Amino acid sequence: MFMGEYSHTMDAKGRVFIPARFREELGEKFIVTKGLDHCLFVFPQKEWKVIEEKIKALPFTNQDARAFVRLFFAGAAECEQDKQGRVLLPNHLREYAKLDKEVVIVGVGTRVEIWSQELWNNYCNGAQAAYEEIAEKMVDFLL
Repeated sequence: MFMGEYSHTMDAKGRVFIPARFREELGEKFIVTKGLDHCLFVFPQKEWKVIEEKIKALPFTNQDARAFVRLFFAGAAECEQDKQGRVLLPNHLREYAKLDKEVVIVGVGTRVEIWSQELWNNYCNGAQAAYEEIAEKMVDFLL
C-alpha cells in the first residue's frame, strides 16, 4: 500500500525521483495518467489492469463515460524507472499537472499521485479546513 508524502525536485529534463518506499511496489514499468485536481495518477501494472477492467464496463452510450474514458486513456503513458529511481514524465502530463521544479509525491493507497508543490499546498489548505466535514460524509464508507 502506498502512503506518505515526499517532496522532490524535478530536473530540467522532466525527471523526478520516485521515493524508495514506492519503487518496488510500482515495479520497473508503471502507468502515469491525468489524475483529478490537476495531479498525476501513477498505477502499478497490476492495479492499472483492475482500473482498466472497471472502465471497460462503463457504458459507451453514456456521454460522460465516453468523455472520461477518452481523457483518462489518451493521457496515459507507460513509464519506467531508470537505475537511479527516476522517471521521465511526458511533457503533456507535466503541463497538465503544472509541474515545474518542486513536486510532491503522495501515496494514496493503491496509487501514487504527483503534484506541483504549489497545487498540493493549495489543495491541502482547502481540504484541511474541511477535513472533519469530509470525514463525517465518508463515515459510512469507512466503517
